[in-house]
Amino acid sequence: MNETIQFLVRHSYSVLFIWVLVNTLGLPIPITPALLTAGAMAGIGKLDFALILSVSIIASLISDLFLYQMGRLRGNKVLSLLCRTSLDPDSCVGRTKGIFARYGARSFLIIKFIPAMNPIGSSLAGIFRMDLLRFFVFDGLGAFLWIGFFTGLGYQFSHQMEDFASGAIRHGPWVGGIIPIIFATYIFWKYIRRKRFLHGLAVARITPEEVKQKLDSGEELLILDVRNALEFDVEPHTIPGAVALPLEQFEKNHHKIPRDRDVILFCT
Repeated sequence: MNETIQFLVRHSYSVLFIWVLVNTLGLPIPITPALLTAGAMAGIGKLDFALILSVSIIASLISDLFLYQMGRLRGNKVLSLLCRTSLDPDSCVGRTKGIFARYGARSFLIIKFIPAMNPIGSSLAGIFRMDLLRFFVFDGLGAFLWIGFFTGLGYQFSHQMEDFASGAIRHGPWVGGIIPIIFATYIFWKYIRRKRFLHGLAVARITPEEVKQKLDSGEELLILDVRNALEFDVEPHTIPGAVALPLEQFEKNHHKIPRDRDVILFCT
């Protein structure tokens, strides 16, 4: 156990850099425990707090700038790629777009605290052609608040966390095995939810060709364009006859949607 601790102390900055970089690129690995642990190790004098803060922020900025450029170059294709790695695809893009449409660049002060939203937000900034300097300033401030909060929390309660770790060691290896089991159960539960969602999405999806066939045959349809204003600015074309009703207005205006015909949602 001492050898493991010494290894982590010697390579902690490199490990933390890679951990934050990979997490902010969108891979579903838990980042909060790593930040709390790094802060706690700084609190007991094993690490330098300013250095772990700097390393983490730099890693976050590098990955976010990469995703920003990917959004500018590849558009919505990068969102599809990110959703493939997400364990929660039903909220992968929708909630992030809603926050981004409402707060703009200021959303980066919020979304970094919400798992899986950060990579989507960085990509959306590129897709919507946000000014690079504005993106960099707000993204950097968001990274500082996010990383500073969790590392600071670990620093503040470093001695309590040290006592907990010591107690876990004293009570044997079975205690250390609980955490991987809990994490594996969480991943499995998220995976099952993902599979169910994707299955339901596949059943509900309709192709453009099928929509055209229904329209050509004279079938009475209601086509709702549910994109928000930012998405419409990027791609202003829509299906002829579609009614604009952004998703954020659904709850307020759902009574206006007729129930006597098929309703098709156009989102991208």
